[in-house]
Amino acid sequence: MNRFTRSIAMVSARHPWRTIASWVVVLGAVFALAGSGGGHFIDAFSAKGSQSERAMQLLEDKFPEATQAQALVVFAVDDGETLESQRQAVEAVLADVAAADHVVDVADPFASGSISDDGRIGYAAITLDETPADLGKGGFVPLTELVDASNTADLRVELGGDAVFLDAPDESSPFEGVGILIALLVLLVAFGTVVAALVPIGLALVAVGAGIGGIFVLASIMDVSPSAIPIAGIVGLGVGIDYALFIVARYRENREAGRDNTTALAGAMSSSGAAVAFAGGTVVIAMASLAFTGLGVLTSIGLATAIVVLSAVTAATTLLPALLALLGDRIDRGRLARRHRPAKRAEETAWWRFAHRVSGRPWPYLVGAVFALLALAAPAFWMQTAWPAAGDAPSETTYRQAYDLLDEGFGPGMNGPFLVVVDLEVPGVSAADVSGLAEDIRTSGHITSVSEPQTSADGSTVIFSAMPTTGPADRETSTTLSEVRDVLPPNVYVTGLTAMTTDLNGQLAHTLAIFMGAVLVASFLLLMLVFRSVVVPLKAVVMNMLSIGAAYGVLVAVFQWGWGSSLIGLEGPTPITSLIIVIMFPILFGLSMDYEVFLISRIREEYERAGDNTEAVARGMAGTGRVITSGALIMIAVFLAFVASPVPSLKMLGLGLATAILVDATLVRMVLVPATMALLGKANWWLPAWLDRILPRLTVEAPAGGEVSDHRAEDGEFAEVSEP
Repeated sequence: MNRFTRSIAMVSARHPWRTIASWVVVLGAVFALAGSGGGHFIDAFSAKGSQSERAMQLLEDKFPEATQAQALVVFAVDDGETLESQRQAVEAVLADVAAADHVVDVADPFASGSISDDGRIGYAAITLDETPADLGKGGFVPLTELVDASNTADLRVELGGDAVFLDAPDESSPFEGVGILIALLVLLVAFGTVVAALVPIGLALVAVGAGIGGIFVLASIMDVSPSAIPIAGIVGLGVGIDYALFIVARYRENREAGRDNTTALAGAMSSSGAAVAFAGGTVVIAMASLAFTGLGVLTSIGLATAIVVLSAVTAATTLLPALLALLGDRIDRGRLARRHRPAKRAEETAWWRFAHRVSGRPWPYLVGAVFALLALAAPAFWMQTAWPAAGDAPSETTYRQAYDLLDEGFGPGMNGPFLVVVDLEVPGVSAADVSGLAEDIRTSGHITSVSEPQTSADGSTVIFSAMPTTGPADRETSTTLSEVRDVLPPNVYVTGLTAMTTDLNGQLAHTLAIFMGAVLVASFLLLMLVFRSVVVPLKAVVMNMLSIGAAYGVLVAVFQWGWGSSLIGLEGPTPITSLIIVIMFPILFGLSMDYEVFLISRIREEYERAGDNTEAVARGMAGTGRVITSGALIMIAVFLAFVASPVPSLKMLGLGLATAILVDATLVRMVLVPATMALLGKANWWLPAWLDRILPRLTVEAPAGGEVSDHRAEDGEFAEVSEP
């Protein structure tokens, strides 16, 4: 792999302007395709083959009116008052709503019995002329603005419903720029020059931009979740900066060792460049493995993130060498210190001394680190997951306000009704039996009421809603759903958002082990190919699981138990989002493998030279410690920026990723790795002879001796491009 990566990089370096022009052309083509053929973004909340999916497909085919976007305009007055006293104001608001674009029907809350028992709270169901998918993200914004403007001192008006919550525009964190600024400061400290610090930032922004264009193209051929862009963006920005950081750092290290620019770049690309390609490939495979869950929303997020990471790897192995070739010695321009301090020898670094200290007493360090990781991971055993709901949204949003009012006026089940769908073209319940079926469901227990049945225009399909006694996030609601489904005839189905998320949880429970197993096995095999060892990949898998477990434990403590939740802007405990837990696994596994590859490849490189395991570990840590720490700080800064988001799910993602990176860069890389490698000695590199013979050769470390002589400048090409 190192020769292949080096060859591509050096071709780019010899022809930098052609490389840059090629990137411009590709970016233009991607953005043109995204602009002309990019599809809509929508969450595919359906489990293949589930009852809820069959019901939704039946409605699309036989009762399309029932699939049109719907919302609830919720009204409330102060205690002691009734909506009847504000009837004229309510009717005026509904008249404005009826005149709004896309609205085709507005129910009368006073005629339809949609007033609470105390008369304070009521709602009007409205129907639009398009499906939520056709409306697109933010399709309810005009109605939301209209409703917000209708509030008076005597009448409170909110807009709610599942469609409003799911189609709300994403609110990005205002602190994303702060994360990039912190990354720049870290790079300035790490490199000591302005130009070297700006290169990784610029490269990452280009890579993320190209990747997001690719996501828009992906949306033209499949349903892509609106969450795909922020998640892919946060990961792409982090890895994009890190990948460039690792290569630039090795390049400058080679230059300081006395090599000319061409040889320095070739050496950097054959070592750090190959490690970037391998580590990035691992992240791509891990993210693509989300397809094993069988859930469209997770598959789209996985593929979108894989596209952005692939863009970051491509930029690091092609565009970055071209930029370094053009910059030449100017990579050191803008030096912060007046005098350039020569690089320290390995023996003079704190990393070298600490590695020897851990290797001298490995057991205490090993036990202490493992105990700390297990303590952090312990709360994960009490994790309770749920799907995002309007009840978990920030309290200032109108759909959260509507959710709370409906809960107060009509009970928690009002926010999670079941939609019962009857297919009259299939043997079972007949049209004459529908009323009896609805009554049976109402009296079955845990159901408070059912609505009047509605029949499709062709008479083939009937629908009605059933309101459970518990809310959409309550486990009892899933139990009630199962009880209702167990007694239904074969031509009757139950759908609705609550039923759909329950079916998704069921499918996820069946496929999660396959998905996680695929990530673990693929990572183990790839590491075994690279390091020609069984022990190293096995240790890496175990250590990464400990890091991920620690991140999960912190999420439970902060979000579910509420420890310090106010510090990150939460109003109280909130359930852990199922999707975030699943998405975090491949991201964290892939990112942890990044640091594993960079550190172990350097250790392996030193071991091949000297044959001393302890000294190889110390020199490997000395050679990568500062760079890995800088990369980890950058990742943490980028991820923590999302903790400032008002969306709880994005807070979870940001805090979880930042925690795992912090743990991985400290307890794992600084303590567990040297301790375990000291205890295992030469066994670290054990591989059965028969397996060594059949495995293909795949290396990411530099050739022994560190010299690269087969890619020197030809006829002065490299020297000439240093001055454009």
